[in-house]
Amino acid sequence: MPGDDVLAEVRALRKADVPTHGGRTLAYVYDSGLAGVDELAAAAHAAASSANGLDPTAFPSLLRMENDLVAAAAGLLGGSAATVGSVTSGGTESCLLAVLAARNARREVVSPNVVLASTAHAAFHKAAHFFGVRAVQVPVDAETFRADPAAMAAAMDESTVLVVASAPSYAHGVVDPIPEIAAAASARGVRMHVDACIGGWVLPYLARLAERVPPFDFRVAGVTSISVDLHKYAYCPKGVSVLLHADDELRLPQYFASADWPGYTMLNTTLQSTRSGGPLAAAWAVLRHIGDDGYLRLASDTRDAVRTIRAGVGAIDGLAVLGDPDSTLIAMRSTSPDFDLFSVADEMRRRGWYTQPQFAHQSSPVNLHLTITASNRGNEREFLDDLAASVTAARAAGPVAVPAELATYLASVEPDALTLAEIKALAAGASISVTGEPAPMAGINALLAEAPTALRERLLLGFLSSLYSP
Repeated sequence: MPGDDVLAEVRALRKADVPTHGGRTLAYVYDSGLAGVDELAAAAHAAASSANGLDPTAFPSLLRMENDLVAAAAGLLGGSAATVGSVTSGGTESCLLAVLAARNARREVVSPNVVLASTAHAAFHKAAHFFGVRAVQVPVDAETFRADPAAMAAAMDESTVLVVASAPSYAHGVVDPIPEIAAAASARGVRMHVDACIGGWVLPYLARLAERVPPFDFRVAGVTSISVDLHKYAYCPKGVSVLLHADDELRLPQYFASADWPGYTMLNTTLQSTRSGGPLAAAWAVLRHIGDDGYLRLASDTRDAVRTIRAGVGAIDGLAVLGDPDSTLIAMRSTSPDFDLFSVADEMRRRGWYTQPQFAHQSSPVNLHLTITASNRGNEREFLDDLAASVTAARAAGPVAVPAELATYLASVEPDALTLAEIKALAAGASISVTGEPAPMAGINALLAEAPTALRERLLLGFLSSLYSP
């Protein structure tokens, strides 16, 4: 096919996606709203996409750009001259490597564990699953959703290799009490990781704007590693993250080397071997282009959008903000039994907005998650008007009810007993669609909300398998 025809087909396929610009998708994407940034990033990506980060001696340009990105992140997050890091493919890889480095540094521990606030990102559960580490979840405060330092300290034992807290947590946008948790970890000689994937590039600028930002970075004694995603509030293309360590002795256990075969000696700084230079070069170009003053302006715009939307949510009858967010994330709950948020999400989707449903967990009720970015500045009133109209429509439709017999079945079924064929049949019967016009998801989400956690995971894994079946 001619190249122009192929590109036309790509553009046609993309029409079914949620919008990635304009601030109408309040999850998954981050839009600076700045003209020319996408084009610059694409050009830099193209210039370096064929270069391979596997061997820095063969591609010194990538080594230079990676060291520059690490230095920029370290400077922003209170690092010292000893601070080192690695550029990864995203927040999940950064979190995986933080756990891997901690586990590898304590090989004498037979059954290592990582102590997590229950609001820590699921990537740490993935790391525990992959690397044979036991995840010890510690409940957070039932109202503030912040980690409980005393409970975190009590959960640590001689097998703990890493403690994790968030700045901020994704679900509620609150910063955990990092100094107290780090002090407890340091007293036991345990590594302390701060997951600042979503906040690391915006919290320091909010602090410069005189916003209340709890201490969370390397200026806090006992913090040994921090993850920060550049494809979030640094507004770089996906996927680029930085994992920082306080010194190179802490970083070394994440590296991998193998000379026990007849080929080249494999040396890896991350989980990947071959790594395209494209994302790295794109991030390097965007950081240099926007610059420190530019990021301060973007943080100011984001802060103003957050203030307006947060106040507007609180003014809508039947809605309230969960907790007291410290950053750019808002979770809103229903305060009324006569409508449900899953229907509100559907109504917002019909009006061109994507809001992310979050299921109940411990003291956190069902809620809708909003990731606010600089591109939301200026369209706050339109968003809030549509949100109020969506609540009115959901209230008129009434709550979504799961049939009693189905609820009983969900409470009794053994997750592992469900075959993929049965799950695919359930998905087909529910008319779940991922192409064309947005399908109503309120009924599906209500059903999933009724399912115990293990069953929900099994159902969604089966559905995912059905999607990736050409």
